[in-house]
Amino acid sequence: MQMEQKVKLRRALISVFDKRGIVEFAQNLADLGVEIVTTGGTRKLLQENKISTIDISELTGFPEMMDGRVKTLHPKVHGGLLAKRDNEAHKSSMRIHQIPNIDMVVVNLYPFEKTIRSDASYDEIIENIDIGGPAMIRSAAKNHAFVTTIIDPADYGEIINELKEHGDISLKKRQKLAAKAFARTASYDGAIANWFAKILDYKEVNWRIFAGRLSEIMRYGENPHQWAAFYKDESEIIGVASAKQIQGKKLSYNNINDTDAAFELVSEFDPEKSAAVAIIKHANPCGVGLAENLDIAYQKALMCDRKSAFGGIVALNREIDEKTAREIVKIFTEVIIAPAISPKAQAIIGEKKNLRLLITGNIADVKAKSLQVKSVMGAMLVQERDNKNIDDCELQIVSKRAPTEQELADLKIAAKVAKHVKSNAIVYVKNGATVGIGAGQMSRIDSTKIAYQKAKEAAKEAGIRGALTKDSVVASDAFFPFADGLLAAIEAGATAVIQPGGSIRDDEVIEAANKANIAMVFTSMRHFRH
Repeated sequence: MQMEQKVKLRRALISVFDKRGIVEFAQNLADLGVEIVTTGGTRKLLQENKISTIDISELTGFPEMMDGRVKTLHPKVHGGLLAKRDNEAHKSSMRIHQIPNIDMVVVNLYPFEKTIRSDASYDEIIENIDIGGPAMIRSAAKNHAFVTTIIDPADYGEIINELKEHGDISLKKRQKLAAKAFARTASYDGAIANWFAKILDYKEVNWRIFAGRLSEIMRYGENPHQWAAFYKDESEIIGVASAKQIQGKKLSYNNINDTDAAFELVSEFDPEKSAAVAIIKHANPCGVGLAENLDIAYQKALMCDRKSAFGGIVALNREIDEKTAREIVKIFTEVIIAPAISPKAQAIIGEKKNLRLLITGNIADVKAKSLQVKSVMGAMLVQERDNKNIDDCELQIVSKRAPTEQELADLKIAAKVAKHVKSNAIVYVKNGATVGIGAGQMSRIDSTKIAYQKAKEAAKEAGIRGALTKDSVVASDAFFPFADGLLAAIEAGATAVIQPGGSIRDDEVIEAANKANIAMVFTSMRHFRH
């Protein structure tokens, strides 16, 4: 463990792209008698504010060159940052080569992440890869026993307060700042590497870093004994991370996970074609409804499993209107997420102070390409998002009877919903709404039976005889390995089925469908979700 080193702050090197707060910070340093070395635009800004500075070229004895690409990459900079002040050989080298100590580095980087989100050309993006900045940050952070590294304007106030109170920066603080600095350069380099991998379609690149910035520390994770935090990447993908929270308590870990699942699902449905509502509980749909009007879509979604919907997440693909808001607040709901909300609807929801309301501005782009990362013990699994759906499939009717127009429309809805249900997944749909959902079972036939049982319970609660699945269609996220799963769906009342196909027993399953006069469609696209 390092011993505490008292470091008198005599000289600071400031070179920042993000100039928020830098004038006040530099003025405070100057008032404390600190000599300030600066570069280009930073020096100009500080001089305009009557703060005395030394140009980096005066320190190095070497001019900036190559359009500013080479200005801080010099032994007098990195020697001043890396030298151990208690090492006689290092001190001797500094005397011989006239290298002054640099006790503080204040640096932030060219906005690479912002540049790749713009319409910048390849060459412009390359020019926004910072070289000198990360090099100085890493040198200073490595030598944190003697050097303070500041990469975030949010830290300026605390640093000045500590200097004024104690006359130096504690080793503990320098260590934390070093950790933060290395995290930033890792994130920055990760963004660069990921950009290259994306534009070159270089999926098998040997090393991957997935960059993100801390958004908030959460009360806990999935359970109260688990630490958790929310990190956002620098993308502008529409979803939970980009949404504006209008009201309600802070989102929990589980809230974010479930709300993301709900919004991704409801975004499968084009709001220009139909209003859609998805109700989610524990990352699984408990009801999805489509209709001409949003309030009817909500009622259809709720009918599928009213019991599970209590305390759930509601996602909508259109602006929330007054009628829909009144329907939603009739039962306890944790989170509502939608592209927009009318003033009258917001006032109604506003009466439920703890209900979290998120507005996204638009639906998510379910076709967007991105990577999903899942940690396993000592490693990470990385895959492309499942950004395809039934609309990308060439459907194959394999039964003697073709589905009717209404059956085909419902089959497509069922397939889109099944994509978002934990495997093994079975989804029954009738007239544009889910009427039975079986999720996450080890056996597909168990999912089929559970969905039917829940449909019977929902029918009983609604005062309907039998099960909601009577005369419905059914979707399976993967093939039926045996005919028994299909036979269970037929028993539940299904008249048409959609599945990927591909089982060695497909012929057996098709034969069972034909015997029952069931329409069967193959998609050749599986949608496992674990």
